[in-house]
Amino acid sequence: MIAPVNASEVSGATDASGAPRATDATSERLRRWRLVLGGDDADGTGCALAGQDAAMDGALSALYGKGSKAQSGRDRSAGLGASAPSVARWLGDIRTYFPSSVVQVMQRDAIDRLGLSTLLLEPEMLEAVEADVHLVGTLLSLNKAMPETTKETARAVVRKVVEDLEKRLATRTRATLTGALDRSARISRPRHHDIDWNRTIAANLKHYLPEYRTIVPERLIGYGRASQSVKKEVILCIDQSGSMAASVVYASVFGAVLASMRSISTRLVVFDTAVVDLTDQLDDAVDVLFGTQLGGGTDINRALAYCQSQITRPADTVVVLISDLYEGGIRNEMLKRVAAMKASGVQFVTLLALSDEGAPAYDREHAAALAALDAPAFACTPDLFPDVMAAAIENRPLPIPDTR
Repeated sequence: MIAPVNASEVSGATDASGAPRATDATSERLRRWRLVLGGDDADGTGCALAGQDAAMDGALSALYGKGSKAQSGRDRSAGLGASAPSVARWLGDIRTYFPSSVVQVMQRDAIDRLGLSTLLLEPEMLEAVEADVHLVGTLLSLNKAMPETTKETARAVVRKVVEDLEKRLATRTRATLTGALDRSARISRPRHHDIDWNRTIAANLKHYLPEYRTIVPERLIGYGRASQSVKKEVILCIDQSGSMAASVVYASVFGAVLASMRSISTRLVVFDTAVVDLTDQLDDAVDVLFGTQLGGGTDINRALAYCQSQITRPADTVVVLISDLYEGGIRNEMLKRVAAMKASGVQFVTLLALSDEGAPAYDREHAAALAALDAPAFACTPDLFPDVMAAAIENRPLPIPDTR
């Protein structure tokens, strides 16, 4: 329903500052409502579109109008059909008329509503789309069905997204975790040349002697001597079921970043009902992603059993389980493994999602059971992940987002 228009809005007056006439404001509002409602006789706008507006409306109608699946409300008279040329033209149109963030949403809707996944197996189509994390997830799910002629183009699309993510995330991740590693390695009885003077002075300010104008350093703080040795071991255990596609992409990028840090030994494990260790491919996140197989069942217990077998230094190990917790394996055994790892000194983190999306769907009963083991489960954005890892490395409370 369109908001009522009052008489002052149609007076045609222009104010002294040269602001648009009220009729212009009204026309703009009707134009926007017309684009939203789709132009049916009953839409109530009485507004006709021409030029670029008409072309924009055609692009919207092709996706959200008659012929599209899961439509709601009034029908529009358009559709993309199953023609690769028409889809390619449509992709070009929406990139002309809408900003990149909107293009990505419309592409995602086109794949979901119109069943265009198979068209992504054609190189010409891949070259026309706007690359983002969700497109990468779709390509990975189609990996096994992808013809050889398309794989090279698909890898180029995935690599572009991965490189963009690494530029966005790598610097802050390394800086945050390097600081956490340094703090975790400090010792209380350092040699003279290992003393961290700034922190030692700050920790002993209460022992300042005014008469001598000096501080008595009752507690020395220093760095560990083997600064280049492996200080922490991180195991990323990633659920590769279809609903976790975005999390798989982000976790693979973070895994590659962590693997580039000499002070952290990183292992990356993906699982469905089987378990695959992709650690030897961590030097290239694209290889990691194409080593996954999105879809299938879920056996968290089996995955954790493998991770548990790889732990050699429990007190210096962080296990990050990234899963929606819909367990298809043995639930009680899964919880026993988590309890055993925590009892041995392992820092255990459960992320229900590692993505920029909203609240994820997850098994609340399993999440509550993990929380009872002091292993709270929560969703995490990629920007928050370095802080979560830093807290786990320093063995301090995790920065769990407030979901109230």
